[in-house]
Amino acid sequence: MKGSTYRRCSCRDPKTGKELGTSCPKRNSKNHCTYSVRQELSPREDGSRRSFARGGYGSLKAAQADLDHVRALLGLAESDDPEGTELIAEMLAEVSRERSPLPEVEETRRRLNSGQDLIGSLTVAEWLDRWLAGKRIRKSGLNRYETDIRVHLKPRIGNRRLDRLRVSHLSEMFTDIRDANAQILEDHAQRRAALDELATMPWKGGENRARRKTMKTAIDEMPPFRRVTGPATRQHVKATLRAALNDAIGQQTITFNPAAHVEIDPVRKPKALVWTDERVAKWEQTGEKPSPVMVWTPQQTGAFLDLVAEDRLYAMWHLIAFRGLRRGEACGQPWSETNLDTHALTVSSQLVQGGWEV
Repeated sequence: MKGSTYRRCSCRDPKTGKELGTSCPKRNSKNHCTYSVRQELSPREDGSRRSFARGGYGSLKAAQADLDHVRALLGLAESDDPEGTELIAEMLAEVSRERSPLPEVEETRRRLNSGQDLIGSLTVAEWLDRWLAGKRIRKSGLNRYETDIRVHLKPRIGNRRLDRLRVSHLSEMFTDIRDANAQILEDHAQRRAALDELATMPWKGGENRARRKTMKTAIDEMPPFRRVTGPATRQHVKATLRAALNDAIGQQTITFNPAAHVEIDPVRKPKALVWTDERVAKWEQTGEKPSPVMVWTPQQTGAFLDLVAEDRLYAMWHLIAFRGLRRGEACGQPWSETNLDTHALTVSSQLVQGGWEV
């Protein structure tokens, strides 16, 4: 197919407004004209002609380089591959029409061989939506994926092109999450300080009521209490993205998974501590738990069971205490797996909470 480079002058006749073209008196001046390229493409299905055309090149060398690039793209389709020829011609016509950069030859070759859109600019958000819609897992798992995508991934990296997502982008995302955590904790401290001050203000008197009203207005304008994104949640966000990108690799949409290589803070599980008398006394004095995970002593467990002896769910509390069933397992225990005569049961199912639904 024919292709060429040519010199073009865009000067116009001041009277008629028409381009002067070859009659421009400055045409032979150095750097006055620009260069353009035109490459014929395969005709459309209805027989009409189409071409790749682009102008504005400052030198013949630059114009020739782009023409060679176009010809290299055309050469990706074999002569006996009309479908490939049509796809590349359609791609080049769109690139010419939209004045977008020419795609890389090797990337176009990979896309052509894997059956992908040749100039697709699929974003991370678009892929995550498509990936989530295709998941066939239980509702609780879908809800967790959806939360990670909606709250963390889309707002921070959703607008990035999927094939250009890098490890550095994900490192920036997790840094933003840590910075947001610090801001949330600072907002919490300010709100608590304001609430404590409000609690000490007297109620009586017009001046005091005005002060309280002003303070309440200021508190209402403060950011509400929010949960920070802890280490376990950050790990889960990373796992969600890694799973989605692995599936993108499986479909040959991308070739590299940056989520498999980004480093974030490891999860440090809190150490469980027993409620000794000394720890109980300190907790009663300060209100601070020695550890997020505290364990009852046998005596404390017995005291609790004595307290709830008349409760209608006493059998469940007793079962959990002595056999270690999880909450969902104890609440979801079916009668078909329970034998009161032999004092035996088989844990075969559990209730799971997804969002606000069980």
